Amino acid sequence: MDKRFFLALLLTGGVVLLTPLIFPRPAVTPPAAVSTVPATDPASPATTSPTADAPGAPTAQPIAAPAPAPVQAETLTLANELTTVAFSTLGARFISADLPRFQQLGGREGTVRLAHGNEPMLAFRIIAGGDTLDLGRVVFRSSRAMTDAGERLTFDGSVGAAAVRIAYTLAPDNYLTQVTVQASGLPEPAFLLTDLPTGFTSQEADSTEDARHLAYAFKPASGGSERVDFRKPDPGERLLRPGPHDWIVAKSKYFLVGVLAAEGAAAPFAELHVTGAPRVNKVAVRASGTAISALPAAGIAFELYAGPQEWERMVAMGREFSSANPYGGWISGIVQPFATIVMRVLLWMKRTLAIEYGWILVLFGIAVRLLMWPLNSRMMRSQIAMQRIAPKVQEAQNKFKGDPEKQRLAVMKVYEEAGVSPFAALGGCLPMLLPMPILIALFFVFQNTIEFRGVSFLWLSDISLKDPYYLLPLAMGASMFVLSWVGMRNVPPNPQTKMMAILMPIMMTVLLLNFASGLNLYYTVQNLAALPQQWLISNERAKAAPVATAVASGPGGGSKRKK
Repeated sequence: MDKRFFLALLLTGGVVLLTPLIFPRPAVTPPAAVSTVPATDPASPATTSPTADAPGAPTAQPIAAPAPAPVQAETLTLANELTTVAFSTLGARFISADLPRFQQLGGREGTVRLAHGNEPMLAFRIIAGGDTLDLGRVVFRSSRAMTDAGERLTFDGSVGAAAVRIAYTLAPDNYLTQVTVQASGLPEPAFLLTDLPTGFTSQEADSTEDARHLAYAFKPASGGSERVDFRKPDPGERLLRPGPHDWIVAKSKYFLVGVLAAEGAAAPFAELHVTGAPRVNKVAVRASGTAISALPAAGIAFELYAGPQEWERMVAMGREFSSANPYGGWISGIVQPFATIVMRVLLWMKRTLAIEYGWILVLFGIAVRLLMWPLNSRMMRSQIAMQRIAPKVQEAQNKFKGDPEKQRLAVMKVYEEAGVSPFAALGGCLPMLLPMPILIALFFVFQNTIEFRGVSFLWLSDISLKDPYYLLPLAMGASMFVLSWVGMRNVPPNPQTKMMAILMPIMMTVLLLNFASGLNLYYTVQNLAALPQQWLISNERAKAAPVATAVASGPGGGSKRKK
């Protein structure tokens, strides 16, 4: 390959990487608050029975719900050390969750509140006998009682001849709330429609980045978890995801609200309907998601989770709930195993060392290099051996130029006598490739791992965000160039290698310029930790002079030996 190839590569990379900087995405404008009482919409996906397309199935048509009673709706709460969840007597709806362990970012004051304007985070409707009963128009009576599982908040109400009871019991040491819904006096079959959050009020330093993570995620009982990003359906487009599903959640970058089957129970959610909403500045900041379940006479029970996407907590909950926060997007099958290992190691180091995550990343980068030191040394020495016998290999190739089989045997004999594997040249690339899975895993880990949210280090206010002064990306690029320069010492001159040693640091600096500062910190430490080994190997290379023999054709067609 000539210089034009590398120049074209550089220009292509420049266009791809600089376009977002020259033409930045517009900021997201928060959606206007809407009424807490949803209008009955015949086009809503939630007004359709999960079996509406089956032959003989009832067709659900919305009916006029009773007018709200002239009673002021109350807001009632359940609380533990981790959260305070609020409910409204209007519709027995879950409306918000306060998380005192997490602070709002971006100059905002106060702790995180999971809410979306004036809209509920969870609301219910019932389909029975071809009618849709909107419980959001009913004012329920409330009562409290202590149970073995914790304090229970019960709502009782009636819609026509139907009596409805909805009860919430908050776990004492988790963000989980047990939910039971019972209804009597309904024609069969009956279905419960659970309306999920239509979005989240962003409380992050980068609200645009937060909006890009908005999605509905779900876990089919017979498969792996999936997700539907808010931006996937066009405005008004309706998507159906048939179940049954073990859990269904609405998620932002760091938090989620969703419903789960009780542990050990059958998946109760038959379908998920998702409908796209109008965009704000071409960014999807809201959507409509509804979980549909059969509602037997005995009622239905499930769990409500409203809290952070804490990796260890979600793993401990089982039901593959940790995959609600997938790493790697469409390549999660490749990234997830490495991300899992990285998260386990980082969290173990945090518990064991009890130091800041910034220093943990420094130690982690050094530890990775130390663990790779033996393998790197072996591979680099193999390269030195290949360099040393290169003249002999060239001599064998020239000697039997007209006979490929004899040429192959002669070359293999040279490798055998020198004790060098013919694949050593390929193995020499391995040390450069081995850190890449960890680097890629860290890239996704820093994207939406709440453990790094708002964590400061030195001059950085948040290691999950880019370096505001771009010092770390520049340091990373400079360290990468020095590492390449040291690695080229005592190596035969090669214009292509020299060009790549200049281009790669530039390209990586531009690529990581706006990435998480913690990722740049790790990569910089990696480069610095590799310098001593690269220096020692370079000195060994200088001592291992190539075998001074080569073959050149003489004027009579024979050969003469050069020294």
